[in-house]
Amino acid sequence: MSVENGVWVMKGVSSKHPECIHTVEELEEYIENVGFLPLFANGVEGFSVEEWTDPKYWWTDHATKDPWIWREQISRKHRIAYGKFFDKKAGYISLDWLPYFVNYRRDGYDFDARWEDGLANRREKKIMDHYIQTDEDGDIVYSEEEILSTDLKKRAGFGKDGDKNYPGIITGLQMQLYLVTADFRRRVNKKGDEYGMAVSIMFPPEKIWGYERVTSAYTESPAESWRRIFDHVKELYEEADDDAIIRLIGKKP
Repeated sequence: MSVENGVWVMKGVSSKHPECIHTVEELEEYIENVGFLPLFANGVEGFSVEEWTDPKYWWTDHATKDPWIWREQISRKHRIAYGKFFDKKAGYISLDWLPYFVNYRRDGYDFDARWEDGLANRREKKIMDHYIQTDEDGDIVYSEEEILSTDLKKRAGFGKDGDKNYPGIITGLQMQLYLVTADFRRRVNKKGDEYGMAVSIMFPPEKIWGYERVTSAYTESPAESWRRIFDHVKELYEEADDDAIIRLIGKKP
């Protein structure tokens, strides 16, 4: 998206374009082919969902045509990871590439080890405590409870009289791949009726796909994982500016 004369303008292609993505199934296949993909246009031209879909269907609530609705469907299937992974903005990562992002972004640290080494802050810990506990044997246990992100804010002690910058802390935890969006739900009023926009439900990726799979790239250095990611984007988009790629995926550790 870009702002032109004070108006938000979506990039994209006509539905008649031969490379236009028309369905959520086509998008899933495309993501798995390219490995990972930001939701919106960025400094790497052509590297986004926005640029390969028809702009007229965004935010129409058309279940089979609206890419904004597709992100709910994709998150729910758990075939692909979704969250704020690229320059603090939303995007997708295939399960083949997820371990490399996890290794690079976490610098090889599970969250409990990061906390013990003084690298995680108190506000991050207050959020992650709702997802990760330790049992009587000292083993990590992942919570099964589905918490709407709006409810998590209150339960973790953020808000008017509590801690500040809840959106920033949540985004940071997603950028580090400690949390991903597992589903979306709409809030329910006292009458039992749904209302408002869909709200995210998050979990640690280990809870969804298993610890061994998610952390399988811990065997290489975070710098090696970063290089894999950078080289892959460069291979896909040879003309892309190196600085633009780095802004998108992050700096080399």
